[in-house]
Amino acid sequence: MNFINIIKALLFIVLALVSAAYIVACYPVADKTNHAGISEERATELRKEFTGPHHLLTTADGATLFLRRWNPDRVPHGKIAILILHGITAYSGPYAMAGIPFAEHGYTTFGLDYRGHGLSSGNRGDTPGKERWIKDMAETVAYIKDLGFSEVVVLGHSLGVAAAFSVANAVPNEIAGLIMLSGAYEGREGVSKPPSFLELTRLYVSSVLRPSYQVYQYYREGMTVTEDSLFNFRYTPRFLLMLDAKKLRLPAEMNIPVLVGIGDEDELFTVEKVRELYDLIPGDKKEFLVMKNATHANIPRESWLQIVDWLDRTYTVK
Repeated sequence: MNFINIIKALLFIVLALVSAAYIVACYPVADKTNHAGISEERATELRKEFTGPHHLLTTADGATLFLRRWNPDRVPHGKIAILILHGITAYSGPYAMAGIPFAEHGYTTFGLDYRGHGLSSGNRGDTPGKERWIKDMAETVAYIKDLGFSEVVVLGHSLGVAAAFSVANAVPNEIAGLIMLSGAYEGREGVSKPPSFLELTRLYVSSVLRPSYQVYQYYREGMTVTEDSLFNFRYTPRFLLMLDAKKLRLPAEMNIPVLVGIGDEDELFTVEKVRELYDLIPGDKKEFLVMKNATHANIPRESWLQIVDWLDRTYTVK
């Protein structure tokens, strides 16, 4: 075989591999959730129609982030604000379960919709990358401080725990405290089936060929799928692969108040695994809370009031 024929054979093999990879990436999969989400355009329309207390933050790269707000019913606790970072598939709206009791007890509370989620702009379930995702949250903290709040306590739930770790590392001197709920480095055994070889191949091939396409569907057996169209159950490869949550740690020299909590009926994480995360948090200003009758996503008012008590003891009791 002469040199020209070798080159042709190699080109044919490369073309066949690329074609096969593209077929794997684009091969349709069954919709397991039957959830009707929204487009970025519809999110923009709904954002314009929203009349409740909120702020619109324009990021350094021109995106619009939606920041929901719960205002205190009585004299607020000085310059303290709570910033809620939501879990995967969610957005700020369902966190009224926290925002309302916090506001009732004097804490101005904000809930951020990540880019590509809820009423924020951006391709659904997507991010330009880890750095931009973290900058969005850091810019949100700065925005809240510019509103006149000198102390920002970040509350992360589920995926929001990884978000809280990330923003605390990015702007450690701007965070007055952390509340980390329903998150750990390892999940409960047997909850989710490990992805098949084909699913992993599809995910990683898509991360190269079409990183902004919602190739992954978030689903597990027994999961309740809400009809709320602002939830998002489809994600892009670059969102899912942007960070390794198991490697997240707070700076060793960081010694701010931290509350770590887990529901005693959480379906995704065990109390023991969450305590392992707690044990790795530096400093001597940390507390651990087991919330009674709380599942992963449904945390009762009584638990939020326990968190209010922690806030009172930590920030307002002299």
